[in-house]
Amino acid sequence: MTISANATHGPNEQVFVPDASTARHYRDALGAFTTGVTVVTARTPDGPIGMTVNSFTSVSLDPPLVLWSPAKSSSRHGAFTAADHFAIHVLSAEQDRLSTRFTRGGLGFDDLHWLENLEGVPVIPGTLARFECKLSSMHDAGDHTLILGRVLRAAHREGDPLCFSRGTFGRFQGH
Repeated sequence: MTISANATHGPNEQVFVPDASTARHYRDALGAFTTGVTVVTARTPDGPIGMTVNSFTSVSLDPPLVLWSPAKSSSRHGAFTAADHFAIHVLSAEQDRLSTRFTRGGLGFDDLHWLENLEGVPVIPGTLARFECKLSSMHDAGDHTLILGRVLRAAHREGDPLCFSRGTFGRFQGH
C-alpha cells in the first residue's frame, strides 16, 4: 500500500512531505514530541558559554555516551564544535528561568553561581542531572551537527524534570 502525500489517515491527521512549503507543519509535528530541557556549557578562550538545548539523548551505557545537536545557524555553534569537553545539565521543573538565561539574548553566566570542573568546563550546581563529557565524535547532520560525548562524570538528584512541548515549558504529571 502506498501512502500519498497530503492524505488523511485518521481523525484530524494530515500526511505531508516535509519541504519548504510545509515547514510549519513539520515543526508542529516535531513539537508533538515532548522533551526534557538541558543547558550545555563549555569553556572558550573568551570565557564560559552556554546554550539551552532539547536535542539531548542517551546513546550507550557501555561506554557511557550521550548526544546533542546544535544548529549550525547558532552564533554559538563554532564555540561548541571547537570544545574538547562540555557539560550537559538536565533542568528541573523549577528551573525554567535558568533555561531562558542561555537562549538568544539571555543573561548567560552573568550573576549566576557556577563552578569549574577538572577539565575547566563551567558546571551549574543544583540541576536535576549533569553529564560532564569529553568529545567523542561529531557528525554532519543537515542544518545541525551531532555531538557525541563520552561521560566522564555524572550527577543527579530527586525532582521533577522541566519539559518542553509544542513551544511551551511544562511539568510531567505522573500517576
